[in-house]
Amino acid sequence: MPALDRLGLTAATAAPAAAHSDTQTQTKEIFGFKWAKRETYESDHVQDFARQWLFERYCNNDPQRLSDWLAGDRKIILDAGCGSGYSALLFFADHLKQHDYLGVDISSAVDVAKVRFAERDYPADFLQVSLLDLPVPDDSVDLIFSEGVLHHTDNTGDSIAYLAKKLRPGGRFLFYVYAKKAVIREFTDDHIRAEIKAMPDEQAWEALMALTKLGKVLGDLKIEIDIPEAIPYLGIPKGKLDLQRFFYWNICKLYYRPDYSLEEMNHINFDWFRPLNCHRHTRAEVEGFCQAAGLIIEALNEQESGITVVARKG
Repeated sequence: MPALDRLGLTAATAAPAAAHSDTQTQTKEIFGFKWAKRETYESDHVQDFARQWLFERYCNNDPQRLSDWLAGDRKIILDAGCGSGYSALLFFADHLKQHDYLGVDISSAVDVAKVRFAERDYPADFLQVSLLDLPVPDDSVDLIFSEGVLHHTDNTGDSIAYLAKKLRPGGRFLFYVYAKKAVIREFTDDHIRAEIKAMPDEQAWEALMALTKLGKVLGDLKIEIDIPEAIPYLGIPKGKLDLQRFFYWNICKLYYRPDYSLEEMNHINFDWFRPLNCHRHTRAEVEGFCQAAGLIIEALNEQESGITVVARKG
């Protein structure tokens, strides 16, 4: 039975119209643009790395954990901010045939997701709606998946609290949010974000290509530097680090992987710099969000890039 049927909804269901903030409206527009560029994220090497990273963060590299979470009766999976269905297809894969998936997104990326799911013959329902205006009843969903989305809403904590209400008692909430970065990187990232704010999406994409090319130059050098002492007031740790990674973590996001094309790397830089809503959080903040939402954290994976949480509704 489709997810919408089980929730008493239809494909035409719409939440009451709500006014979006200017930054949330911008989010709606840019992610529709980004996810339409399928050629920038669908190569085997890009998807293989993304799949590996998902299972590393959510399951500690043990796919059986996901199987255990989905064991038993047919579950309703809510993908809050599904985009083109990119992460859900990689993470849930054939589990989607045994459960009922509902993807919601504020942007037109849901249309891309419909096509991508159909191409793989996975059943799914989709709604284009803000994840803060869901027509989904409270206490009705078994698992919420929100990969790299909540920090793009107006308020991360409020979004977690709102979505947690949709979970059944004992249901799980899996999400990833950005972590705070080093001092100079935080300043530089926001400066670039402001500089490209007024540009049309395609112009912003091209403007970021110069950064992407610099990241490739630095990465291709394969130079390691040794930072003799930590610089705590800049958030820079002591130790050996590749030169590109030093820039990446401490100066400016210049994404680089040697097996990625420039367009594939630029996709990731665009994803970071283009949204005006791009909140970064500390571990303590994320733990506080969960506690306020009545969520019990079962696992928390903290990396320099972000914080991944598996939580259960009490």
